[in-house]
Amino acid sequence: MKPVVLVVDDDESHRGMLRTLLRRWGYAVEEAGSGAAAEALCREKAYDAILSDIRMAEKDDGIRSMRAILADNPAIPVIMMTGYSSVETAVEALRFGAYDYLMKPLDFDQLKQTLTRALAHTRHGEATAGRDGLEESSILGNSPAMQELTALIATVAPSDATVLITGESGTGKELVARAIQRAGTRQDKPFVTINCAAISESLLESELFGHEKGAFTGADRRRDGRFAQADGGTLFLDEIGELPLQLQAKLLRALQQGEVQRVGSDTPFVVDVRVIAATNRDLRQEVAEGRFREDLYYRLNVIGLEVPPLRRRKEDIPLLAGVFLKRFAQANRKDIKGFTPQAMALLNRYSWPGNVRELENAVERAVILCPGGFVSENELPMAVREGGQEPAGDAALLPLDEVERQTILATLRAVDDNKSEAARRLGITRATLHNKLRRYGCTED
Repeated sequence: MKPVVLVVDDDESHRGMLRTLLRRWGYAVEEAGSGAAAEALCREKAYDAILSDIRMAEKDDGIRSMRAILADNPAIPVIMMTGYSSVETAVEALRFGAYDYLMKPLDFDQLKQTLTRALAHTRHGEATAGRDGLEESSILGNSPAMQELTALIATVAPSDATVLITGESGTGKELVARAIQRAGTRQDKPFVTINCAAISESLLESELFGHEKGAFTGADRRRDGRFAQADGGTLFLDEIGELPLQLQAKLLRALQQGEVQRVGSDTPFVVDVRVIAATNRDLRQEVAEGRFREDLYYRLNVIGLEVPPLRRRKEDIPLLAGVFLKRFAQANRKDIKGFTPQAMALLNRYSWPGNVRELENAVERAVILCPGGFVSENELPMAVREGGQEPAGDAALLPLDEVERQTILATLRAVDDNKSEAARRLGITRATLHNKLRRYGCTED
């Protein structure tokens, strides 16, 4: 069944745009033109997620309706949409149980990622307010690099030490942060995230530390920041390398003293928060060039974890591709059994500069375009088809049989020598796989 998203907006043209977009992504869509209509629909039907405007015909109509809906079903993720002038109201919505909020005009990539995360929580029965769970299979990989990372996560999770996660964009740094929280002593406490690059510098201090009523124009009430929201739990500071210098000193004090101070207040208060930060920048280079405080770098980097890029763990590509194919085939109601050997060979050879995120997007595209039961090279993006071709020189002289042999062996390694699963992912029968292994002189049990 397709996930059903309820779009709540009194702007009919905006609803129409979202309806078209969400259906293209594989969701079923229902609509409400007001908060009251949304409340009535939610009393009759359970939705997988709600995407609601925060300002409609009535003041705070979106928040009022959200609170009423969550009173009956606190597990449903509600994503609020807001203009710049209503950011303070949107942040208030988080306190009342909203899953997240998005700024208008909407960033479609951000909307898609937020919906994907929200629906993952719905599928696994996790409450919206906690937002702290992660299925174990979300961190996938049998390669030595991923086994080492998984072992480190298990080691550091029980402590309260600050962790700095580094790695290229698209490697899954937030998944690692959530895995640490899930395996630690704060697993039942809030997991609060903030992307330091996604919020304007003028709002970031208030987002982190909160503000008092009247602290600045538009501050019509006191508001807790992300530190206060995460009290007792974990605060994930994504893209920490983008934090402005003037805020770095205040963050350092919060980490060292365990105290935060709202904007417009002279009185600090104590918070109990474990901080996990992530960045794709080289913070040591940022320190050397004066863009990041050295003392803050060492305070964050008590324990450092590096998430390896996909090109350094290519053994995991068949496993990851198979998981993504199954997910998107179900979402699009397609009966796709696997990849052809030629398609898998291209996936294995491509360098994946966008890492796991790029692989996920490539598989989603291929599933949507696939006309039959197996994804072929024709459905893969042009970059993968061209970048996955045999390199020039001696390597280009490899015969097709050798390419096939290497693909089969890589797939078997990825599934721990489970031949039935390997055959499924390669798009061949188990008998054919046995015949090919005998032909290539590979030992079988």
